[in-house]
Amino acid sequence: MTNDLWVKVLQALKATVGASNYSSWIAPLEFAQLNDGVAIFDVPTNFIGNYVSQNFGDQIIYQLKKAGQDVDRLRFRVPSQRGETAKPKEKTKPAAPRDASSAPLDARFTFDTFVVGKPNELAHAAARRVAEGGPVTFNPLFLYGGVGLGKTHLMHAIAHELKLRSPDLNVLYLSAEQFMYRFITALRERKMMDFKQLFRSVDVLMVDDVQFIAGKDSTQEEFFHTFNALVDSGKQIIISADRAPGEIKDLEERIKSRLQCGLVVDLHPTDYELRLGILQSKVDFYAAQYPDLEIDNGVLEFLAHRISTNVRVLEGALTRLFAFASLVGREITLELTQDCLSDVLKASDRKVTVEEIQRKVSEHYNIRLSDMIGPKRVRNYARPRQIAMYLAKQMTSRSLPEIGRRFGGRDHTTVMHGVRRIEELMALDSQIADDLELLRRALQE
Repeated sequence: MTNDLWVKVLQALKATVGASNYSSWIAPLEFAQLNDGVAIFDVPTNFIGNYVSQNFGDQIIYQLKKAGQDVDRLRFRVPSQRGETAKPKEKTKPAAPRDASSAPLDARFTFDTFVVGKPNELAHAAARRVAEGGPVTFNPLFLYGGVGLGKTHLMHAIAHELKLRSPDLNVLYLSAEQFMYRFITALRERKMMDFKQLFRSVDVLMVDDVQFIAGKDSTQEEFFHTFNALVDSGKQIIISADRAPGEIKDLEERIKSRLQCGLVVDLHPTDYELRLGILQSKVDFYAAQYPDLEIDNGVLEFLAHRISTNVRVLEGALTRLFAFASLVGREITLELTQDCLSDVLKASDRKVTVEEIQRKVSEHYNIRLSDMIGPKRVRNYARPRQIAMYLAKQMTSRSLPEIGRRFGGRDHTTVMHGVRRIEELMALDSQIADDLELLRRALQE
């Protein structure tokens, strides 16, 4: 492959992944050779190679194939590890210290690209409020939820907006693992004063996936002191995790208490309408890249129903579908969708049974299974019964009449009423929303 061809591929990748991701991850790649379907690249570090492989590998292969290259897989190597001398890089102006200390932000993750629905509207509103800057209203803002529900998207969106509104604002965004790595490095190199100065001089500190510092005593100690110093200085802190502060095992109680003193917001699992909205926004994006491709009615609805637990999987499935249809030159039909995404659809099939749900719900509310399924209508049994019906509708492929039969032979209209009632209460009663999230996680383990 010629250098001119690789330059064209790079331009296509830049348009696809965004300027920020391109600068951080794609630009450091140096094409070395193409051998028996394997494209080999020289990279500065193994970390960059692994990250690119996991996050951008499919897109690189697609663009190479689109450019006429016969590529099946990628390989990344660090020249210095093979006794070679890496090609000298063109000297560039060093970045400002505060920018160098932040993790890369994904250019795609902005408020404009975040699809809002009932499950995430409170988290979105809180993130918007913090991103406006000005006086600190709640500190910290703590966002939590399962994988692929939009926590990191909102974190990046806040950072983008803050930097756009106030370019001189010192915004430091990083993962909890990066915080821990920098802390350990500072200890080893005896540069703790530099570490403390860096983290105490920021205007906004953003830490993603804070659950990863749980059980790391020394890191938790430094995080606690950093947290206190910033709060005392009136600086904004934004934290994300996969669960609420009180549910993070091995996290010190004093840190849990600190994290709970601000605004704690849950991103609930996506509902059908939100998933459909996310897919539609992605289709609008791909329409510019694949102007000749057509997508049949019903395909998006099918995907929104079948892939229900993880937005990343949902978006990745659509990306693969468009790339595949473009390569084979076919219209995106329901049949092609089922063929192309057979493995994803199989993995996303709901395997939870109605009986498992009934058992979990009765255990959660400490009532007998026979009472929950039985005819009693007192509130202590009726509400858990409705929650179990709601979960059965959401997590199994059973029809409403089938669900009704498993709840003591009830009519499908009774099940429908119970499902609707829980949907209403979720928006009004945070306890029910929390109970549903805990039960859903327990059933998916």
